[in-house]
Amino acid sequence: MKVIQLLATAAFLLFATAVVAQNKTLPSVKVKTLDGATVNVQDYAKNGKITVISFWATWCSPCKRELDAIADVYEDWQDDYNVELIAVTIDDSRAVRKVRPMVESKGWEYEIITDTKEELKRAMNVQSIPHTFVVDQNGNIVYNHTGYSPGDEYDLEDKLKKLAGK
Repeated sequence: MKVIQLLATAAFLLFATAVVAQNKTLPSVKVKTLDGATVNVQDYAKNGKITVISFWATWCSPCKRELDAIADVYEDWQDDYNVELIAVTIDDSRAVRKVRPMVESKGWEYEIITDTKEELKRAMNVQSIPHTFVVDQNGNIVYNHTGYSPGDEYDLEDKLKKLAGK
């Protein structure tokens, strides 16, 4: 019976994640910038750009590897595909003080927002990190990916190329 319950739960989670990725719009959730300003995450989808939203944390090694790898190609993505990356840290209120120093030491040029209460994480059904979403120019979530393996950034770039019509 336990195996059936586990399989049913896993199937539900996979289904729920797939549903979020199928042309759903970003939820209306207020988050904070590193400077403490409150913003609605939907505002990022209204800029006419392709938006990549990456959930991460300072303690997550695969997250940092993914964001480091994207940093190497990010400027080209901005120029070639009109992309903006929003890195959403889920560090809690105690650990969030580590975010700015880490971002500065890494030289990441991303917009960093904090989700210390994990409201955005829940609204977007993020179960594990890194979890990356692609939002098209119209604000629709058109792709999502969990985890990171070296080279995933090139698969992501293929999605961006298609959205940019290149």
